[in-house]
Amino acid sequence: MVEVGEQRPEPVEGFPKADGVHRFIAKFIDFLIVAALAMVFPPVGFFAGMTYLLIADGLFAGQSAGKRLIGLQTLRSDTGAVISFRESILRNVPVSAAYLCLTIPYIGWLAAGGIVLVEALLVIGNLHGHRVGDEIAKTHVIDLRPSAQETRPERPMDA
Repeated sequence: MVEVGEQRPEPVEGFPKADGVHRFIAKFIDFLIVAALAMVFPPVGFFAGMTYLLIADGLFAGQSAGKRLIGLQTLRSDTGAVISFRESILRNVPVSAAYLCLTIPYIGWLAAGGIVLVEALLVIGNLHGHRVGDEIAKTHVIDLRPSAQETRPERPMDA
């Protein structure tokens, strides 16, 4: 709840900021898909997983499988248009770099953890919820589901 006199951050270009928890759940679902591809189709599955990570947000009108299940969508910050495969690849380069680092024992795992940690901290701490990939590709993740306030039925005022 916003207190009187407290300024509330404005959304980017009129688009609401997606909830960080929803973004983490969606990305976790995407990582489960990547892990399944790597386990079911070795050694080609690793590259299929990398490809999925890069193009996932361009598959279903700005929604990866995880975002589609959770109700999020990725849009261009400047126009509000649904992102293309180009923007999806650009915004997912940091996450894909972390996935690639996992192939290097120990040091690579630390590097991957560091990349994911920085991305997560930016989603939480950035005013607009932008991570490095969002800044590179000029994208913004929005929540498509109506907020709890909007879906609550109105009560008649007591007299």
